[in-house]
Amino acid sequence: MDRCRLLAAALAAAASAFAASHVAIAETYPSRPIKLVVPFPAGGPLDLVGRTLTDRMSASLKQPFVLENRAGAGGNIGTEVVARAAPDGYTLLFVLGTTLTVNPSLYAKLPFDADADLRPISIVTASSQMLVVHPSVPVNTVSEFVAFARKEPVAYAHAGHGSPGHLVMEYFALKAGFRATPVPYRGNAPLVTDLLAGQVRAGFVSTAGVIGHVREGRLKGLAISATARSKLAPDVPTVAESGYPDFKVETHFVLLAPAGTPDAIAELIEREVRAALKLPEVGAALAAQDIEVVGSTAAEAKARLTADRALWAGVVKDAGMQLQ
Repeated sequence: MDRCRLLAAALAAAASAFAASHVAIAETYPSRPIKLVVPFPAGGPLDLVGRTLTDRMSASLKQPFVLENRAGAGGNIGTEVVARAAPDGYTLLFVLGTTLTVNPSLYAKLPFDADADLRPISIVTASSQMLVVHPSVPVNTVSEFVAFARKEPVAYAHAGHGSPGHLVMEYFALKAGFRATPVPYRGNAPLVTDLLAGQVRAGFVSTAGVIGHVREGRLKGLAISATARSKLAPDVPTVAESGYPDFKVETHFVLLAPAGTPDAIAELIEREVRAALKLPEVGAALAAQDIEVVGSTAAEAKARLTADRALWAGVVKDAGMQLQ
């Protein structure tokens, strides 16, 4: 009995010390700059959201955020950096959800385990893609595009293997029953340039990146991948409205920390993210880029990532997309 009491007392003391240490961490964190790794090129939507968010969080936390763009391999390079970082809250990851939900199926081997090496903090925002075609393509609606693509395989542009535009088109091709030939680019800028020139004649591209060209008639906007129309393009229907009612694809922008990051730190960052997203100027800046504020909890982020990984595993397999 005495031994049981001693063990119980030891466990209680350990638990109390653990809780006290976490309180102390929360009271002193952060005491130096925080590095935010963005595994995609500077100037893109992910980078823009990261800078908008951390500008406000820096003011609140009274420490600067240093953004580090570590692009390559569909986000794998930068993600590995954070997966191997110390779990102390001073190295965070801001990444497209596809790196965590698609890449495990797309790549034969990854340098990280999305579940074991990383801790979700929040799905910060979401964005959708617009299906656009060059004016030389003789279609004006989704149904006409599908009929055209069934007769003549479509070459489409995307911003790299595993990028949102790559995934959305392959998923749509499976749903609609046509073949599509992917033409990869290093980012959206050269992709849009070749779309405008007619070098490639179709693609799913971020609405903010092409809406000006659509308004001026240099490209035709056929549909939006989300379930709601874009406020930037209210006259462009969704794919769901255009005959595919179950179709919905959004790209999530996700904030994570290395696995093992203390609860107190992860919970503090989650609260700070949600507070920053409630600021009117942040919402307005994101809306101008057709980016939807989400601000999920950590639990919600984990559940969404798990569900999306199962969905994309099937798409990657059915479309034969796996890379070596």
